[in-house]
Order: sequence, then structure tokens, then C-alpha cells
Amino acid sequence: MMRISLKTRIVCLQLCLTLASTLQAADKFVSFIREEGTLELVTSQQRSFSILCADEEHKGVLTAVHNLQEDFYKVADIRPALVADAKQKGSADGQNVRILIGSFDESPFIKQLVKSKKLDARELKGKNEKFIITTVKDPAEGIPGEVLLIAGSDKRGTIYGVYELSRQIGVSPWYWWADVPAERHEELYIKKGVYTDGEPAVKYRGIFINDEWPCMGGWTTERYGGFNSKMYVHVYELLLRLKANFLWPAMWSAAFYADDSMNSPLADEMGIIIGTSHHEPMARNHQEYARNRKVYGAWNYQTNKDGIDRFFREGIERMRGKEEVVTIAMRGDGDAPMGPDTDTKLLENIVKEQRRIIAEVTGKSASKTPQLWALYSEVLEYYDQGMQIPDDVMILLCDDNWGDVRRLPEPGVKRHPGGYGMYYHVDLHGAPRAYQWLNMTQIQHMWEQLYLTYAYGVDKMWILNVGDLKPNEFPTDFFLKMAWNPDAFNAGNLMDYTREFCRQQFGNEYADEAARILNLYCKYCARVTAEMLDHKTYNLQSGEFKAVADEFLALEAHAVRQFALLPENRRDAYKELILFPVQAMANLYEMYCATAVNRQLAAENDVRANAWADRVEYCFRRDAELCADYNNNIAGGKWKHMMDQTHIGYTSWDEPKGGNIMPKVTRVDASRNGNMVMGGYEYEESSGVVVMEAERFATSVQEPGTQWTVIPDLGRTLSGLSLMPYTKPVSGASLTYQMRLKSDLSGVRIRLILDSTLPFIKGGHSYAIRLDDGEEQIVNYNSDLTWANCYSKMYPAGAARVIESKVTFPDVTLEAGVHTLTIRPLSPAIVLHKIIVDCGGDMSGRLNLTESPRTRTLK
Repeated sequence: MMRISLKTRIVCLQLCLTLASTLQAADKFVSFIREEGTLELVTSQQRSFSILCADEEHKGVLTAVHNLQEDFYKVADIRPALVADAKQKGSADGQNVRILIGSFDESPFIKQLVKSKKLDARELKGKNEKFIITTVKDPAEGIPGEVLLIAGSDKRGTIYGVYELSRQIGVSPWYWWADVPAERHEELYIKKGVYTDGEPAVKYRGIFINDEWPCMGGWTTERYGGFNSKMYVHVYELLLRLKANFLWPAMWSAAFYADDSMNSPLADEMGIIIGTSHHEPMARNHQEYARNRKVYGAWNYQTNKDGIDRFFREGIERMRGKEEVVTIAMRGDGDAPMGPDTDTKLLENIVKEQRRIIAEVTGKSASKTPQLWALYSEVLEYYDQGMQIPDDVMILLCDDNWGDVRRLPEPGVKRHPGGYGMYYHVDLHGAPRAYQWLNMTQIQHMWEQLYLTYAYGVDKMWILNVGDLKPNEFPTDFFLKMAWNPDAFNAGNLMDYTREFCRQQFGNEYADEAARILNLYCKYCARVTAEMLDHKTYNLQSGEFKAVADEFLALEAHAVRQFALLPENRRDAYKELILFPVQAMANLYEMYCATAVNRQLAAENDVRANAWADRVEYCFRRDAELCADYNNNIAGGKWKHMMDQTHIGYTSWDEPKGGNIMPKVTRVDASRNGNMVMGGYEYEESSGVVVMEAERFATSVQEPGTQWTVIPDLGRTLSGLSLMPYTKPVSGASLTYQMRLKSDLSGVRIRLILDSTLPFIKGGHSYAIRLDDGEEQIVNYNSDLTWANCYSKMYPAGAARVIESKVTFPDVTLEAGVHTLTIRPLSPAIVLHKIIVDCGGDMSGRLNLTESPRTRTLK
């Protein structure tokens, strides 16, 4: 929120809404206690009032106002009347107008305020999705005194203003989707001032409901009968409350346009712009084709141009008159490549024909209809090979499905006039392993990659693949807030955002602890997704597996403790957003750790293996019980099927058929004497290894205008470290680390653990490294993470969330004493996590990235 003090008060008590040129972060404009000069909205004496909003207003605004009426009822047990004419003021029931709502382009009341110079037209005219909230005196004939004014530059601007008031009086945007109760207040006051969020930094901001079976599909089918307007009305409202404006609807088995004729008109009416996913061109859903293959013919433009053109034309004819963004170009049938070759000429011709159809159907130049070309998956190859795309078409860049940006506009190169967007994931049904069950995303990683995205000028569209939406509420909320104003976030205030998110859902008293638990949950989950976790993920011998499992179990204990302290009406929301995910993952870690112990003891014929087999079976049953509780008990069974996702027993990218599969355990015949191994898990110090966290350097060097920036909690251990801003040169920057050795060591091997940054600049990323004053080595660590190596290298790096870069100094001998290691970045956006200097001491053969008790980290 932004607040600007009034510049002047005009004579006759007229209010000028001229905003100061420099916007400052706003204080909360709603108060729950009486303060000097505040506008009384609800008091113990003033229990009824009216909202004035003209009948001529946008229907979407009127829908938001009706929701505002209900929000007041949730908060203060009053339901304001809605009047459309100032003359209705002072009716027999004694109500009076306290809130005036209107859009600059529709409301006669806003036009009147402009005419009477009580509202400066320059602050709204020509603006995009902007609102102003303030108080104004004597706004219209028949309405004396001060009222609260919510004025929008357009439909969505007004809607966002309405929902901002809802949020500030105590209604969370997630009130329906996460069962967050409204804060109860007996008195509501409005502070004087002018409040606005300005205009959004990213034009199109939204989500993609995807991979929606069996969870969201099963839920909405049982509750609403399918992906219809009865369900989508809740999606639209959530997006608007989060100041989003765009949606790619579900498409696995659903046809958004065909399944319910009200889906699209309702979205347009409410203010949501609809598009179709990266492989669904020309406002058609793939299911519309899949169900009618015989009608349209083969999905092959070379052999069936007429049939496919007819399919495309029908889509444009149906969307005519609505505010939508058309996906153009073409992929293969069912989200597959078009063929083994990158035929840029064919795709250019397809785009040419599509734009001809758009122009013919709309009766205006194709450039007047918003369009995008999504460079998803192998489609990036067409772009890299120089495929020509019309200037007005937006280029939608994509991540690697794991939250790592694949390509960005090159600095200093002429920008594409149509602008750039970013398609980003917090859910995946694909290689190398699907992750669909729970939120596995750290907002620290999301922020770092979106900061990079925005810094490189990608600001036309940000769209997030949210899977089933639940349980990805937290990263969805962050993504959309950052899309509105990326500059509001930095490496140092991400926990502030997490705390505010928790305050909004659980109340101020519980926000700090809830934020701590939520942040640690995301950090722990980012190590490896639930679907990729198994009994071999961590090192059992070193104690690593027990350590990470114990971290989750401790976190569960903290979450259960806080859950017990919560008021009853907050518990459903807490279960959905924190308790269930923490318990489910703690149980999963315990199960796989027990599996690893069982297999080790069974191999040694140790009878204690049986107790661990029992534990595996218990955890497997408990997983089913936790999911059943979510489905059947939270909010009275409101979310049945939302936890139906298979997540145990993966051996390939896709889920096991038939549901979860318990890990195999081995039992030992208890009548035989086993080989009893005592002790078990004791850590053992190993000489010759030094482990250093990136942020704990000895010295750093950077040029003016740049700074080595710590990204707290990024990665598997302490943090990430990177030179920022990414748009500045890296020349002259370096990091130096010191280490003290007790004995002479030779054959030095160094392993750098870096963030999974993809080669979004041609040629990839490189750094220089040297020991003491020795010869410097130049290392390129990601140039091979390309689509050509997507399964062998790019996807695994994204799934691991880190890149391990190895450097050897075979002829170097380090004498006992102090030594230095110097690292210089040669490319932007290199994010360093950890450095391991190994002179033969690391005998485990596996990196212990979580805890290294046998090594010395020098600060």
C-alpha cells in the first residue's frame, strides 16, 4: 500500500486528491480504535450505514461491493445497505451513506467529483488498474459530511480498492480457499489521507490450474459437478482479492469454454482475463479437439490445414468481445513436440495463418488482439534458431518446471516490441519426477529467480502453474504480490512477508511462530521433493539421514504445540496451511529413514531390523490417516479428494499406478542370533576436509553500485550469496576464504555448491578460482544444462535445486597453516551456497550438505 498526505485543502472544505510524486509505503488506513480526526464507519452508536454505488457501474464492481457487504457482516455483524442513488440517502430505516464506490470510466458519482474538482482526474485517467482510497466531504448532493471514497481508474482498479478495504477490516483473501475466519471488530474507523497501490509492475498476473487430477478434479466433480462456473466463481474472486487479473483454466480433462457456457462470460464480467495454456492455441481447449478428432481431423498442420484452421476460427469467434489473451503457434497433440525437427518455417506459417483468422473474425488488425507465444519446453529451440514472431506478440519465457529461469532477454540487445512474460512452476507432472502433492517451493528461491526475471525486463505477464491450487496457497500468494510490485521485496524482507502472511491467516499473536515454522518447512522441503525422497536420498552412515528426519520431527512438535494454543475457529486454516504439510512431510522422512535403517540391519542379519520394519508400516498407515483427515474432517469435509495425490513409491517420473506403494522392508528371523551392531549412528571426525558456508567469507571485493548480497535460507544449508544487482558488470568482484590446516595435505579437490541457475545467457556462467597465489582456473559450470541434455543434466539439476561444480588441483600441496581460496564471478547471477575443500578426508563418497560435524568451518 502507498500513502500520500493531502497537499492542500481547498476552500469550502473541498478535497483535492492530488498525489505526491514520490510514493511512500502506507500505514494501515483502517483503525479499530477511535483516534483524533478519523472517520467513524462502525461504532457502538453507529451500527448501520449505506454504500453508494451507481447502477451504471461495471457488473464486476457491483459483485465486489456485494462481497464487501458480506465482509462487513463477517467482521462487525452488520450488513450495509447498497444504494444506487444519492436521493435514497436518509430512508426510513435511518441508514446513511458512509462509503462511495465508483470507477472513473463508468460511475456518474466519480464524474461529478471530477467536475466539482473534489477529485483530480489526472490521478485516474489513463491509469491501469489503479485505485485511490480517501475521505471526501460532501461528495454529492444529498450526502452531507465525510464519506470514504474508493475510486478506480477502471473496473479492476475499483475492484482492487474494494477488496483492499475488505482485507484491512480483517477479511483474508484466503477466507474461502483456506477457511480463514474474519477478525471480529466492534468498531471501525478510517484514517485521513490518500492511499493507493499505484499501478501494477506486471501487466498480466495470474495462475494456471494444472495437473488437476485426481485432487482438484475429484474435489470439484463431487462438490460442484465439474470444472464449472459454480467452482470458478471462487477462483475468480480469490484472484481479484490478490490483485491478479489472469487465468489459464484447468485443461487435463476439462474444456473450460465447452463444459459450462457461463465459465468465460462470468470471468469477463468479474474482471478476470482468460487465456489458454502454452499448448492450446487460438482460445481453444485441447479437450475440445480430443473429444472431436473425427470432426476436425488429424492434429497435423501440414496434412490437415483446413480442419485445424476451422478449429482455430471457432475459438476466435467464440471469444469475440471478451477481454482475453490468445495463445498462438502450435505444439504437438497433447502437450508434445510437433515432431523430431525444429521446423521454424512451418511454425512461422502457422502463426501467419492464425493472425489472418484473428483479423478476419475481429474485423481489425491482428495486432489489436493481445497474443502470446510460449517458449515452453522444446519450443525454446525455435526461438534460438531465429524464428520470426510479429512485433506485437508477447514472448512468454519459461522456467525449467522447477523454478529456474531458462532464458531471458539479452542486455543491450534490441528488445522485442511485444514484451516478455514468464511462465513459472510450483507444481510439475513431468520429468525427472513429478512434484504435485505438497508445496515444495522456497519463496527465497522464487524471489531470487523472479528478481532476476524482472531485472532483465520481463514485465508483460507472470503466470504461475499452481497445480491444484491447494496446498500451494503460500507460494501463490507471494508470486502474485511480487508480480504487482517486485521492488517491494528484497533478500532482507522475505521473512517480513512470511510473518504478514501468517498474521493475516492466524492473527498477530500467533504470526511469529507460525512464520518461523512455515519458513523452515519450505527450507526443508526444498532439499528434495516428497516424490523424489526415498531411503537412499541421505547418508545413513554419517548420521545425515537421522539429522534431517529429526529436523522435520522437531518442526512437527512445534506445529502441534502451536495448533493446540489456537482458537478453535483458526484451526482449520492452520491445518491446511501449516500443520498438515509439516506432519505429512515429517512422517514421510521418518518412514524413509526407518526404511534405510531396516535395510542396513537386515543386511547384517540384525534382529532389530524388525522394529524398524514395524516403524515403516506405521508411518505408511499414518500417511493415509493424515490424508484422510484432510479430506474428510477439515472444514467439515469441504476439501474431500484434495489429498488424493499419490506420493509414495515413485520409480519413474510418473506416479505409481494404483496408489501409494509402501517401501519394501526386510524382516529377520527372531529365533536366530543376529549380528548385533551396537552404537549405530555416531558421527566420526575425518581429517582433510574443510566445509565453508558461502556467506562466511574472509574478505569481499565489489565495484561501486554492486554488493555481495546474502539470500537468507536459500538452499540446503545456511544461505545463498550473489553479487547484485544482476544487471551490473561483475568485473573486479571477488570473494576470499581462509582455512587453517593441521597437517600437510596434497591432491586438493574443491567442490562448489551453487544454485541451480540455468544458462540464460549464451555460453553459460563461469567463475575463476585459485588457491593462495597459485594459478587461477576458469570454470564454466552450467553451459551443458540445455534442452539437448534436459533429462540427463538440466532436469536433474533443477530437481536437485543445486549444481555441484568440481575443481581439482592435483599437483598442489598445502602445508600446515593458513591458506586462502579466492573466487571471482565472471558472469551475472551466480549464486554460491557452499565450498568443500577435500584433500582425501571425505571418505563417505557423498556430500553431507546438511550438517558436517567432522569438519571445521572458519568464519
